[in-house]
Amino acid sequence: MENRSGLSLAAVQERKEQGLQNNFTESATKSTGAIFYDNLVTLFNFLNLLIGICLFLVGAYSNMFYLVIILVNITIGIYQEIHARNLVQKLSIVNKKQVSVLRDGIEVKVDSTELVMDDLVKIGAGEQVPSDMQVVTGFAEVNEAMLTGESDLIAKQAGASLLSGSFLVSGEVFAQVVHVGKDNYAVKLTNEAKNHKPLNSELIRAIRQVAKFTSFVIIPFGILLFLEAFFLRSSGTKEAVVVSAAAVLGMLPKGLVLLISIALTTGVTKLAKKRILVQDMYAIETLAHVDTLCLDKTGTITKGDMRVLKLHSVQEAYTEQLFAIIGSYLKNSTDSNVTMQALRDYFPETTTYAASQVTPFSSERKWSKMDLATIGTVYLGAPERVLAKENIPPIVLHAQEQGLRVLVIAVAADQEEPQAIAVIEIEDIIRNKAEETLAYLDQEGVALKVISGDNPITVSNIAKRAGLPHYEQYIDLTTCKTDEEVKEAALKYTVFGRVAPQQKKLLVQALKKAGGTVAMTGDGVNDVLALREADVSIAMADGDAATRQISNLVLLDSDFTTLPEVLFEGRRVVNNVTKVSGIFFIKTIYSFLLAIICLFSVSAFPFIPIQITLIDLAIEGYPSFFLSFESNKTKVSGKFLPTALKSALPNALLVVVNVLAVAILAQQANWPQMQTTTLMYYLLIGISCLAVIRACLPLNPLRLFLTITTIGGIYVAAMLFHKILEIGFLTSAMIPVFAILMLGNSILYGLITWLMKKKVK
Repeated sequence: MENRSGLSLAAVQERKEQGLQNNFTESATKSTGAIFYDNLVTLFNFLNLLIGICLFLVGAYSNMFYLVIILVNITIGIYQEIHARNLVQKLSIVNKKQVSVLRDGIEVKVDSTELVMDDLVKIGAGEQVPSDMQVVTGFAEVNEAMLTGESDLIAKQAGASLLSGSFLVSGEVFAQVVHVGKDNYAVKLTNEAKNHKPLNSELIRAIRQVAKFTSFVIIPFGILLFLEAFFLRSSGTKEAVVVSAAAVLGMLPKGLVLLISIALTTGVTKLAKKRILVQDMYAIETLAHVDTLCLDKTGTITKGDMRVLKLHSVQEAYTEQLFAIIGSYLKNSTDSNVTMQALRDYFPETTTYAASQVTPFSSERKWSKMDLATIGTVYLGAPERVLAKENIPPIVLHAQEQGLRVLVIAVAADQEEPQAIAVIEIEDIIRNKAEETLAYLDQEGVALKVISGDNPITVSNIAKRAGLPHYEQYIDLTTCKTDEEVKEAALKYTVFGRVAPQQKKLLVQALKKAGGTVAMTGDGVNDVLALREADVSIAMADGDAATRQISNLVLLDSDFTTLPEVLFEGRRVVNNVTKVSGIFFIKTIYSFLLAIICLFSVSAFPFIPIQITLIDLAIEGYPSFFLSFESNKTKVSGKFLPTALKSALPNALLVVVNVLAVAILAQQANWPQMQTTTLMYYLLIGISCLAVIRACLPLNPLRLFLTITTIGGIYVAAMLFHKILEIGFLTSAMIPVFAILMLGNSILYGLITWLMKKKVK
């Protein structure tokens, strides 16, 4: 750039008018409109609404009560998503960064969003690069870990590129803005992943499968049942609509959808108390099925900080002076990387020795040096770069084999070769409980993969210290020249080093293609593509805003050791919902079978919507709601829908058999219609209660209480609200019939469930 005085104010204004300003604010999170749309516009909601409209048009208002269940479910989903999104946006709100920029030859401070194309910006050590730039003058060492995953410092001088989001660790440069807003590297990488992932929930997939199947059945069945009632049985319009609606409503497991939402929302609330933000509540369920977990090293297994572990004196003549030498060195050094911070935390700065001829650290040299009065030239850096190979102390090799970072303090007097006087062992701090967490996940059958931009040997050694199984199976992905080689490596190795952002995505794709349910943790822009690809994405709160926006879960304390808590919540939801799901699918099956029988026999469906709704609330909702809160850490096994339908089938068949038996008896004995309907409904309640008893086994005080109150409560409710339910009371003549049929049902049900358990074993 010829003009070193920066842009003129007129040129700045001109670029703003052209839209060349660094103020791009598009978010990867869902809009409020999108959240409402996703929760409202579903096939399940459409079918229920369609039936509700039909009931409303004929004035059957009491039979529309079931819509309350649908509205509550929609409200829970919308509230949870908006609440989580708002919390993430609050995490992203930070003080506006001020940058130094030259305009008309004057250095001024402006917000980073006020930068325009071609601005000349001054950036110093400790500052973040606000936009993609090209260095004009100066020298600096830059940390690009958030973008590339590579923690090594990169030297930048005139002509070099600076990527937005990177940090200057040392030095100072003047750089010219070459990209603004959405053209910045970090924004482009983020926007590749901004499209929302499809919902990944076995429970909801099962509900959608049922809704999809019934959608092919409900409309034709509803129309045929209505026509049959209206024309063949000469029923009035209202009666025809009500009985038709009851048949098709029973096929939709409304209560189960609500129970899943409540169970997951409870999990969201419990995890929030443990500082885990759940943005997609169905991610809790998915994590319960996860069999592969991809972990980032820095910020996940490790804290991202260094700690001095030990100081070894290797020359007795300097032993007593070591702390004074190191303290004086630190006092006069301008280096500010994490290694120097660890040294400053361990060694107190002193002014014992005056310094001159200071040479800052360089990632190319791997050392820094300065002259200390009366001591000589003191070097601090990597042993293999500071010392001749034959002069490296044995303690260095031993420490490196343990996966530790090693620095040497060396002194060179009168232009002689530097001689080591001390060795400093530094460790990358492993998170508390990391070893315990990794061991637990491995024990639970979760395959662990560590993906990092760092040297694979370093990562492998850190993985070893963290207790990662198979830490010795590592690979440098720069050796993979094609995408296919990367995907093949995904299945062979445990530790992956020198991994580029696109390669992280390929690794996740390969693991998913192999049949795995993959979770991924990350904290930088370099992790965004892989996070979006994973079945469950987990971000660290102290990482980049882009990762927080697109992740299913955000660990507010940036501590991956809380992941077992999420696993437990997922298992609680899946296991408990699966346990009670058979209760909900009973009416789906018997409604379908009875609808077919009614069509062929030209008879009315035996129940009405309000009767079904009472069972939804008292038998399906009440006990299942409380059972869903029980702790259940058992590993999830089996598929949800086949398990649920198999559990519901005996009860559903008993309902059909009982309805047919009562219809035949009523015809032979010429029972009044009200008595026939009442007996059928009481038997329906009893058979449904058998499923509640089964779900409550083995009994404990809570389950016993739920069993008694469910059975007693619904019969009391049926008698209290018999007029609304359009039933009567069992007469003295009907009570023995009811008792005999329920005794037979109980014996037959017990025999069937015993045979099913025996077959499973």
